[in-house]
Amino acid sequence: MIVSVVPRQNSCAPPAVNESEAGPLRTIAERDPKNVPSRVHLGDMYFDAGRYQEATKWYEEALALNPRDVNVSTDLAICYHYTNQPDRAIAQMSASLSVDPKHTKTWLNLGVVKAFGKQDLTGAAAAWDEVIRLAPGSEEAQSARRALDNLKAAHPDGAMPPAGAAPVAAGAS
Repeated sequence: MIVSVVPRQNSCAPPAVNESEAGPLRTIAERDPKNVPSRVHLGDMYFDAGRYQEATKWYEEALALNPRDVNVSTDLAICYHYTNQPDRAIAQMSASLSVDPKHTKTWLNLGVVKAFGKQDLTGAAAAWDEVIRLAPGSEEAQSARRALDNLKAAHPDGAMPPAGAAPVAAGAS
C-alpha cells in the first residue's frame, strides 16, 4: 500500500475501517501467528483510515515475519511520520533502502519526512533528486519535481535554512 506522504489536510475524514472485513482478518492473524498477508492487509486498512497507531502494530508484526518487504517497511515509516516520530521514520526508510536502494517511493517519502518532519530541506531536496535520477519518467519523479519546484519557490535565493532550524513566520524579517 505504498502511498506518498503529504501533509494531512483536514478537509475530509478518512474512510472508516470496514469491521466486517477487519474482524475475520484479525481472527486469521490471531490463529496463525506467521500469517503475513492478514497483517499487511490490516495495516493497510488502518492506514487508509488514518489510524496510524493501529496500522503500526500490524506493519511491525508483518515486518518481523518478512523483514525484507520494502513496501511494508516504507508504509511503517510513514506511520511513524504521521505519529510524530520523524527520527524513527527516517531510520525505517533507511532500513527500506538497505534492502532496495532504488525504491523510489521510499526516496520520495524520505524527502517528505526530511522536509516536514525534520525541516531538513537540503536533505529533502537530495532525496527528491534521487527519485528523479532513478526513475525520471515515473509518477514518483513527477511528485519529486513538484516538491522541488515548491521548495525553490519558497526559497528563490537558493538559501535554505539548516536542518532543524525553526521555520520563519510569514512576514518576519
